[in-house]
Order: sequence, then C-alpha cells, then structure tokens
Amino acid sequence: MASIKFVKMHGLGNDFVMIDSRRKPTQRLKKRAAAICDRRFGVGCDQLIEILPSKKADWRMRIFNADGSEVEMCGNGIRAFAKYLWDRKDRKIRSKGWINVETLAGIIKPVMKKNGMVEVDMGQPILDGRKVPTIFDGPVQGQPLLAGGHEYIITAVSMGNPHCVIFTDDVEKVDLEKVGPLIERHQAFPNRINVEFVQVMAKNRVKARVWERGSGITLACGTGACAVGVACAINGRAGRKTRVDLPGGSLAIEWTKDNRVLMTGPATEVFSGVIDI
Repeated sequence: MASIKFVKMHGLGNDFVMIDSRRKPTQRLKKRAAAICDRRFGVGCDQLIEILPSKKADWRMRIFNADGSEVEMCGNGIRAFAKYLWDRKDRKIRSKGWINVETLAGIIKPVMKKNGMVEVDMGQPILDGRKVPTIFDGPVQGQPLLAGGHEYIITAVSMGNPHCVIFTDDVEKVDLEKVGPLIERHQAFPNRINVEFVQVMAKNRVKARVWERGSGITLACGTGACAVGVACAINGRAGRKTRVDLPGGSLAIEWTKDNRVLMTGPATEVFSGVIDI
C-alpha cells in the first residue's frame, strides 16, 4: 500500500490536508480524497488541497471537498497554500513576497504581510445570475427563493465559486444543518451553491454562518466572506470595507473601487504525518 506525507492546516478553523505534489504528482488522489477527508477513518478535514507545478503560474492548487468533489476555489485554502510555501522557504514566494496560483477560478495572487497575515486578491465578483450560476437573469438581489416551505430573500455572488447570501436578524437561530442542504441542492442552482446567513452587527461588521457546498457546516469560508462583503455593500447593509465574523474568527474584506475583492486573514499549521492511500 502506498503512503503519502501530508500537513494539516487551518484558516479560522476551516481545516485542510495539504499534500505537496510539486516534485511527484500523487496518482489517484481524486479517488481517495473523500477517504482522506473523513474525520473517523482518515485524517479529517473540510478540504484536501494538492500543491502542483503549473505552466500558467508559479504553482497550481487543486481542491477537493469532503465529499470528494473538486471545486474551483477556496479562500481560506489559498491562504494556507501561501503560508505552507512561505514556511518552507519556497524561493518563488520568498523572492517576491507573493505568488501567482493557478486555480479552476483563474490565477489568484496571495501576498504575505509582515504581521503574518495573508492578503489575497480574490478577483472580481460575478453578479450576473446566469454566470454565478443560477436560473435567474441579471443581478440576483432581493430574489425570493422557496425552500423547505419557507421563503428566503437571497443575493447571489460568485467569487469563482457560487454563493447564496441571506440576511437574517439572528444567525444563531438559523437551523443551518437543516436549511443548508435544501438551498445548496435547490433547483435554482445548477452547480449547487454555498450558503451564507448574515447578521449585520454594525456599519462595517457583520456576523455570518456558512453551509459549504460539499462539506456542510464549516467554521469559516474565505470566498463566502468575500461574497458576504459584496452582498452587504450592494444591499446597503455595510460599506465596501467589512469585517466578517465567522465561528472560527474574523476576516477583513475590501471591495475596491476598481472592482477587486481583497481578503486578509491568518493561516495556521497544526501537525504533519503520513497516511496510507
């Protein structure tokens, strides 16, 4: 049986198994992703991240959810990706302080900050309903959605992956375990969708809980926080600079005047090991 080295990391409790395949790509990793992510029979994580060579950028990031599905982008994951390389003195990131990373959502640029945080230019948000994708035409803002016998007012945003943002008076009262999968797999979303319930706490601070597509309830979601920041701005709930408080901690989100979304937050290494695959 083959074995493989891994490093366990997290971004605000959103946890990852990092597999470094820069020198030798791991065979059949996609088929084994769900087993590795399993919290009882594997290492346990929300997502598995593979680091690979790239012909388009400095490195390539491949992401698998806990159910084994491959996804376009993970905001917390790319911070962990950059921190992993920085701590191992990768010459590409050490020489510049930043790297270009190839993802299914395009080229993403994480930057190492002096305080140990990682700032990521997450690109431009997509607000056209068909491109998120949803079944709705044009911007999806204030759109009623019936799920489980209840009507929700949604805003849809793509940050390279699809998000459904719903404002509520109290996020703690939301039965996320019940409602999350109903909205994730709703017929209005052809590729399924991530779900964020948001409570406005102040002009530039909101509280959010996340149901992550393919992984369920997570302590944090970087792309979700970006989608929340954009949704708050276009709905007049907060400014273009917003602190998003998640169960695992806070992320600073800025939607710039040139239509870029910047996300800043930490990434932490927990332990390393070897697993049979």
